[in-house]
Amino acid sequence: MPNDLSAVRNPVETAQGLPNAHYIDPAMWEEEKHAVLFASWSGLAVASDVPEPGDAKPIDFLGVPLLLLRDREGVVRVFQNTCRHRGMILVSEPKKIEGAIRCPYHSWCYGTDGRLVSTPHVGGPGHNTHDAIVKDDLGLIEIRSHIWFDTVFINIDGKAPPFEDVHADLLKRWAEWDRPLIHGGADSTFALEVKTNWKLAVENYCESYHLPWVHPGLNSYSRLEDHYNIAEKGRYSGQGSSLYRQIRLDDGTVFPDFPGLSAQWNEGAEYVAVYPNVLLGAQRDHCFVIVLQPNTLESTTEHIHLYYSTPDTSDALRAKNTAQWKVVFREDIGVVEGMQKGRHGPLFDGGRFSPAMDGPTHNFHDWVAGRIEAHRAR
Repeated sequence: MPNDLSAVRNPVETAQGLPNAHYIDPAMWEEEKHAVLFASWSGLAVASDVPEPGDAKPIDFLGVPLLLLRDREGVVRVFQNTCRHRGMILVSEPKKIEGAIRCPYHSWCYGTDGRLVSTPHVGGPGHNTHDAIVKDDLGLIEIRSHIWFDTVFINIDGKAPPFEDVHADLLKRWAEWDRPLIHGGADSTFALEVKTNWKLAVENYCESYHLPWVHPGLNSYSRLEDHYNIAEKGRYSGQGSSLYRQIRLDDGTVFPDFPGLSAQWNEGAEYVAVYPNVLLGAQRDHCFVIVLQPNTLESTTEHIHLYYSTPDTSDALRAKNTAQWKVVFREDIGVVEGMQKGRHGPLFDGGRFSPAMDGPTHNFHDWVAGRIEAHRAR
């Protein structure tokens, strides 16, 4: 397992990429899980996954059983999906919590706010209390969470600075997007299974360098030269376009714009990777969120969600937009899976970066290396 990451942290002109072990070594996978994904504000899901009070969805996050739910007051929360009695999984499939969250083992029950509310027969048959069982001390373990851009970010180890501090630069850059985003519904979400380490999906998304060869259709109107890098030193990077063209039906129908946007969004669009594992896109008439779910060292699920300014959008136009983005994102699968295979070449040294084109990707490598060094220094 590589210990010296100094070459990764060099300026982009002389830096090397993360060594192969960061993509293929189980020991490195275990270290990164704690140093990068548990210690940061990682993306878990979107709030629209639980649209109504009582909606609950179990999610496995790197082996940690979690429960995403919207409580009775409408607040989206994340709990460890584990009963405080004997450790039984509480919710095994998405469902509506009609009353309480009931453990299927011994029927301990929890409110949607996590409070332990019922412990049947805990003091013996017919006795539902016991002096040794203090309900106030045995509520569900809540995972620290924050919602922005409809994305549910979580901090597993509970030690990260506040989300607003960590991402202050991005929140300022995208202040205009602090607004309601309307999920397009069932026809505006899909998932892609990709045989690659999650980081390669981030790296590919960060840069526009590959557009002419991997996305010829997209590049035909949003050309490489119409793009710019977003690579400020920090916790996000990506690309922008100065020539965004709205999708339209044959009769000229387009999505309504988000109201009140500044002129930069008339033909501009930006696509940023919010470290570690959330990919966002913003355009004048729709947005998207991609939450990367790291499943194993070499497999990732991409959860894609599309958003609009109003629920009253054309069914045909939404379907066309979803189909178009499916084409674009599927075109990336071959290259990220190819890079994963290439990382098994033992003589590959992490690669080099184009100083002109790969700044966003180097920014991500440098950030990952910094998180690992900080973890090792604890």
